Amino acid sequence: MSVSTGYGVAELVVHGDADLVGKSIGDSGLRDRDITVLTLHRGTIVIPNPFPHHVLEAEDRLLCFGKLEEMRSMIPARRKRTRVKKLPKKPIHEG
Repeated sequence: MSVSTGYGVAELVVHGDADLVGKSIGDSGLRDRDITVLTLHRGTIVIPNPFPHHVLEAEDRLLCFGKLEEMRSMIPARRKRTRVKKLPKKPIHEG
């Protein structure tokens, strides 16, 4: 099997605050972004080749094929960790 450059398979998680929650796969805009949902994982249920009328819920996992750049753009930016200050080499005495 060969895949066109820039296309691939990725798993996307639908988080609770995502715009996709409550939308059907057909109304989600994924096809407009050249992304096809291959499998829908909902808890312990696996739905291969889900129909466009399936409504997406929080924590659904979608195995998708499509433009990798489009799928990457759907991943929310990571929050920066706050830096933890290093402890001083000499103990601080309270006095």
